[in-house]
Amino acid sequence: MSSSPPRSLAVLSFHKIGDPPSGRRPTWFYIPEATFLKQLTVLQETGWHVIDLDAFYRGLDNLETLPERSALLTFDDGCRSIRGTALRCLRRFGYPAVAFVPTEYIGKTNSFDEGVEPEEPICDWGDLREIDRAGISVQSHSASHRRFSELDDANLYEELARPKAALETGLGRVVSAFAYPYGDSGSPAAAIGEKLAATGYRVAFGYGGGVIRLPVGNRFHLPRVAVGPDTDLKQELTR
Repeated sequence: MSSSPPRSLAVLSFHKIGDPPSGRRPTWFYIPEATFLKQLTVLQETGWHVIDLDAFYRGLDNLETLPERSALLTFDDGCRSIRGTALRCLRRFGYPAVAFVPTEYIGKTNSFDEGVEPEEPICDWGDLREIDRAGISVQSHSASHRRFSELDDANLYEELARPKAALETGLGRVVSAFAYPYGDSGSPAAAIGEKLAATGYRVAFGYGGGVIRLPVGNRFHLPRVAVGPDTDLKQELTR
C-alpha cells in the first residue's frame, strides 16, 4: 500500500508593503511593491499553493485536504498599506491572506514602534471590513501589543479576550487565530496554550522559524518564516 506524500506548510510573516512615509528611511520591515510581487511569483512558480485560514484549519485536522506544499500569508500590525499596496498585489495572484491587528490601535498609528519604526497609520474599521471581505482574514494581535513576558496572568487574559471580543463585534464573525506581539508568548507552552484555548482561539503564531513539516506538534506555537526585502524566499522554502 502506498503512503501519502509528506506535506509541508510555510507560514510567511510580512509587515509593511510599499514605501515608508515621505522623508523616512525604510527599515527591514518595508518590502517594496516590486519585491513583494517577485516573492509572490516565487510561490507560484515553485509549486506552493497559497491557502486561506479555513483551508489551513481543515488541513490541521485532516492532512489529506492539503496539497504537498501549502503557504499561508500573514501580515502583522494592520498597517494601512495592507489595504492599498498589499491587497492590490494579492488580487493580481488571487491569493488570500491573514492580517493580525492590535485592537487598541485600530484607526490610530503604530506608536508601539516609537523610536524604532517610522510612524504609520493603522487600518480603521472601514479598512478592516474591506480587506476582510476581500479575502484577508482579520485576526487578533492582542489589544495593546505588549510583550507577553511582561504581563501577569490577569493582564494576559485581557490581552487575549478583549481583542477577540472587539474584532468579533466589529466584523460580525468569529475570530479564532492569534499572533504573539514580537513573537513573545511569555508563559510556558502548555500554560499559554491552555489560556488561548479557554478564550476560544484555535491556533497561535510566533515570529520567526521555518517551514512546518506536517502534522504540527503544538497549534499554539506555530513558527513563521519572517520575510523582508532581502529574504531569499526560494532558499527559505527549501530549508
